[in-house]
Amino acid sequence: VQLQASGGGLVQAGGSLRLSCAASRRTNSNNGMGWFRQAPGKEREFVATINWRGSDTYYADSVRGRFTISRDNAKNTVYLQMNSLKPEDTGVYYCAVALGPSTSTDDSRYKYWGQGTQVTVSS
Repeated sequence: VQLQASGGGLVQAGGSLRLSCAASRRTNSNNGMGWFRQAPGKEREFVATINWRGSDTYYADSVRGRFTISRDNAKNTVYLQMNSLKPEDTGVYYCAVALGPSTSTDDSRYKYWGQGTQVTVSS
């Protein structure tokens, strides 16, 4: 399974970006999905997660109210809408397929990872 993340880029603080993550085949429609990020010199951290149906979501405190995770199982794609971006949101964003159908904030509970897409927010 391959996950292709896209949509990253350079944006000014207060701006928006929409990340997409497409799976190479229909393997993630019964699994939870998640977004994580890693800033330079820091460990990877949880951002958002969604269950297999899209009916349950959970966010890191730092992005709650600004980011929205969603999915389209017909397209094998998960999205991350990022609004009101801040310089501290800068990093490489990774999407991942969870081991099970539920949400998870624990990166050890994910089995497939995308290659990452760079998000840079300038002040």
